[in-house]
Amino acid sequence: MAEALVTSLWPRDDSVPLVDHTVGSLLAERAVTHADTPSLVGIAHGTGEERRLTYRELYTEARRVATALLRLAEPGESVALWAPNVVEWPIVQYGAALAGVTLVALNPVLRPDELVYALSHSGVVVLLHADVSRDYDLAAVAATVRPRCPGLRHVVSLADRERWSAEPEDLPTTAVQDPGAPVMLQYTSGTTGLPKGVLLSHRSLVNVARLTVETVGTEPGAVHVSPLPMFHTAGCVVATLGTLWLGGCFELVEQFRPGPVLELMEKEGVSVLFCVPAMLAALIEAVRENGRPAPGLRTVMVGGANVHTTLIEATRRVFGARVHNLYGQTELAPTLTATRREDSEEDIRSTVGRPLPQVECKIVHPATGAVQPLGTPGEICARGYQQMIGYLHDPEATARTVDAEGWVHTGDLGTMDARGVIAITGRLKELIIRGGENIAPIEIESCLLGHEAVLEAAVVAVPDERWGEAVGAVVRLAEEPSEGLRDALAEYCRDRLAKFKVPQYWFVADEMPVTPAGKVRKFKLREAVTEGKLRPLH
Repeated sequence: MAEALVTSLWPRDDSVPLVDHTVGSLLAERAVTHADTPSLVGIAHGTGEERRLTYRELYTEARRVATALLRLAEPGESVALWAPNVVEWPIVQYGAALAGVTLVALNPVLRPDELVYALSHSGVVVLLHADVSRDYDLAAVAATVRPRCPGLRHVVSLADRERWSAEPEDLPTTAVQDPGAPVMLQYTSGTTGLPKGVLLSHRSLVNVARLTVETVGTEPGAVHVSPLPMFHTAGCVVATLGTLWLGGCFELVEQFRPGPVLELMEKEGVSVLFCVPAMLAALIEAVRENGRPAPGLRTVMVGGANVHTTLIEATRRVFGARVHNLYGQTELAPTLTATRREDSEEDIRSTVGRPLPQVECKIVHPATGAVQPLGTPGEICARGYQQMIGYLHDPEATARTVDAEGWVHTGDLGTMDARGVIAITGRLKELIIRGGENIAPIEIESCLLGHEAVLEAAVVAVPDERWGEAVGAVVRLAEEPSEGLRDALAEYCRDRLAKFKVPQYWFVADEMPVTPAGKVRKFKLREAVTEGKLRPLH
């Protein structure tokens, strides 16, 4: 534990050294140290069959992919993967790393124009795609976009296995990348403007994954389950590479459905779960509805959204698990902070913990950039090995995010205490300015989540003639609203919040528009409010 801080500036903890593995070299090492240990379980593309691989088998499969990819692309070029959570996803991820190409991770819900933008912007030369994702015909879309992407040399279906997997050969020395080289390109969620391509290095991914699972005290060799999308860093970095570091078994869930996930947890002896709060809540609700004892868990890692006290307590009661709040963003590969196993109940309920080792963190005044006093809200900034190489082809956006001293400005607001523990207070772009008062939506959302009628809550700015902006609450309810629920929720807020923070406008949503990371797209809700598309709560 570091000495007590005097300002909101956390120095780099270098007591835990970084490792200089590439993604491929770490897999190669595990193929030796854990050769016959189960490494990966998932559903195969096209057949729906379950595949189980040991570390030796996984490394062989990855070498097959690398061999095939180097017949289609040169080291340093970009190869895209457009698929749901099939077992081929991590196999291709490892193969691309061994081949020395940059893997472009694409969301399988992308529409044709969005796909063309990502492929063209990133200079992809090979597109590997699933044939279908749920009811979306990826193969048909891939065929139609190919003529629109002049640099795209090969479009290969995962069903055409002979084209993307070949008898493994010794890889050329040009394919062996150093840990600082690019390995993956992740597109931001595009909540404002066009998505930005975040370029990440081997060193960032391997060490963030390793330090995340070590920080929360995950035991070596554990069985992990993840329903998180693999095209997002939470799934393909923290969950996938974190399991690899620990020599554990990674249970990949193709599509999240609470009942089957619970059955998988029990059958496979899962002890670690990666998820977003909405998934965790759905699992707990499924246990309650089934009336059966829940499978035991030791560790639940949650990120992407605010985790309310009641959900943390329910997780401990139902699964016997310790909940760990993770905070970060794609530009940080992605974890910046985490709560520890020894943290107090209060810390787990209300904070995102302390920074991981080997990264500096500070809270600054959004306008002046001055480091804030302890306990004073400001923008969260970070600097360390795990930050992005930059936004691809966008030096201006990179310069806006990474300042001249190398600090990444997250756009998130928070406070830091004398121990370096951080609490999230909101987003810079989401602040509601009501008659000169700055209001952080997260405080009101946390309050609303404490009411038994509310399953989800999102607070947005609503245009108002008198105040400029007023507070609007959008809630997803446990059941159809009863008479007088709006007044009851307002009264509930008045008892717990300052008067000016109590929502003036109330709306009901059947579901929230979210990013792949589980974060609510506030701009979509604001649009729905202003366009009269949401049902008012009476």
